[in-house]
Amino acid sequence: MGDQPNNPLHGLKLEQIIRELVNHYGWTSLGEKINIRCFTHNPSVKSSLAFLRKTPWAREKVEGLYLKYLRDSASKQ
Repeated sequence: MGDQPNNPLHGLKLEQIIRELVNHYGWTSLGEKINIRCFTHNPSVKSSLAFLRKTPWAREKVEGLYLKYLRDSASKQ
């Protein structure tokens, strides 16, 4: 695999992304921002990983929210 200097998600594991979003937003707010069952009904990192790994559209939403979180964090500095 080649270098991807312009890809902020390069080298990040999905688990890291979920944990950071949960730490920042919390499960309740995350479920409001992305209304998928793995975030709204008995949420856990494990169940979220299982769902997101087999559901590309949901993973895209999570990655999009993570990129927005990164942009917002960078603009506050």
